[in-house]
Amino acid sequence: MMIEFPSNGTTGQGYLATPASGSGPGVLVIQEWWGMVPHIKDVCDRFAAEGFVALAPDFYHGKTASEPDEAGKLAMALDLEKAGKDFSGAVDALLERSAGSSVGVVGFCMGGGLALVLGTQRPDAVRAVVPFYGVILWPEAQPDWSALHATVLGHFAEHDDFASAPYVAELEVSLRAAGCSDVTMHTYPGTDHAFFNDTRPEVYDAPASALAWQRTLETLRSALV
Repeated sequence: MMIEFPSNGTTGQGYLATPASGSGPGVLVIQEWWGMVPHIKDVCDRFAAEGFVALAPDFYHGKTASEPDEAGKLAMALDLEKAGKDFSGAVDALLERSAGSSVGVVGFCMGGGLALVLGTQRPDAVRAVVPFYGVILWPEAQPDWSALHATVLGHFAEHDDFASAPYVAELEVSLRAAGCSDVTMHTYPGTDHAFFNDTRPEVYDAPASALAWQRTLETLRSALV
């Protein structure tokens, strides 16, 4: 269901999925550059089916895109400072609705990069960050990796013009150099960018997605105790 929550002095909105038990560890799900599309809501529902409380904040405030050029414009128009404050409001909203004093953050593409940024902004609450082919699209967004104290589990595609092998290697080196020791990066052979998105049959890879999902659940359950 869609909910509203206090955010940056105004009102944020997002999609909330709750397990049948009514409670569980919290997971923030951050959208791809397409916006709050059905795939992101489905991911939240899948987390809820596994016992998590999942919240996907809508940073585009109702706007979505179906073409890459349109999605790119929405992403580039995102006010990072405002988005960062919106992130914090979403974290607090999730903490109020979930069990425990910490949350995990899972993001896809643009959202994967933002998940890592959020880990540096809210080290008090974020205990696990799971970027799927995550990229930081904004050159001015240079996180202070030394502020990141969460477990990092990265899922990347072998064939990816956005998050290439050198990009992934450099990211891991930067994280470890900043003191992030609990970092695991997986690259899935034969896959393309967005391989986890089952609404895009041209790139979806079922075996890789199943393995990445299993690893994600294991990491979140271990970190969010």
